[in-house]
Amino acid sequence: MMKTLPLLRKRSINSLFELKPYLDEINDHVETTTYIQNDPVQFMHMFHDKRDSEIAGFLAATMAWGRRDIVVAKVDELMRRMDMNPFMFVMNYTSADYERFASFKHRTFKPVDIHGILLGLQNIYRNFKDFEAFWAQCYQKGKDQKRPFLTVFHNDFFSMCDDYELRTRKHISNPENGSTCKRLYMFLRWAIRKNSPVDLGIWNFIPSSELLIPFDVHVARQARKYGLIARRTNDWKTVNLLTDTLRLLNPDDPARYDYALFGIGALGYELPKRFILNRV
Repeated sequence: MMKTLPLLRKRSINSLFELKPYLDEINDHVETTTYIQNDPVQFMHMFHDKRDSEIAGFLAATMAWGRRDIVVAKVDELMRRMDMNPFMFVMNYTSADYERFASFKHRTFKPVDIHGILLGLQNIYRNFKDFEAFWAQCYQKGKDQKRPFLTVFHNDFFSMCDDYELRTRKHISNPENGSTCKRLYMFLRWAIRKNSPVDLGIWNFIPSSELLIPFDVHVARQARKYGLIARRTNDWKTVNLLTDTLRLLNPDDPARYDYALFGIGALGYELPKRFILNRV
């Protein structure tokens, strides 16, 4: 017989605001320039041209699962195979270049997936001013259709590619399949948030207030431990519930608490034990 897990307790509004200064302090400690050197966001900082930066960031975020040091090493390898010139490589890419990636693999991310994503990016740049313009169109279509704009992005991205394997679609999440879309929202955090020593803020199509928190295992565990969410399933509904809670603390920039929750879960920062509500 399977053991029934106890119900999770949710933090009260008053108690939530008691927690806020501690989370803000950890945010301030974690969100510094020293964070960049160990994180895949470094690949956006590597380039001055917006197009290079957004391509490098998108590919880095797409590959960002597993240990950060391994992710950084594999993205660095990918950039080198693209001659450290991502925009020009994308625009000149043909099937003849496929052999460059023949021995490349990161977990389930394989050469065939790189091929499909590069062709999708190439067609986007041929038909839009830049990658942000494509995202902006998806955002508006999502509003018009009353659908998550990341679902529109998922579908429209692959409609821009005429040569990809079906398996490649899993590397770009779709909230209508229940995904938390952690990697896409991590990329958007990098691209959208302003006045940050880490996030570049080079895009403007969506305000920071509408960003959802990138929901990884560290964020999920700490959010439950401290009663920020009372739902055990890691899915689109849960990440929205968590962001709604964090938006009470910072209506203009709820995704900033990604730094605090990641810092507690992965970097050794601690909150006073009296704030623990659940054993997870």
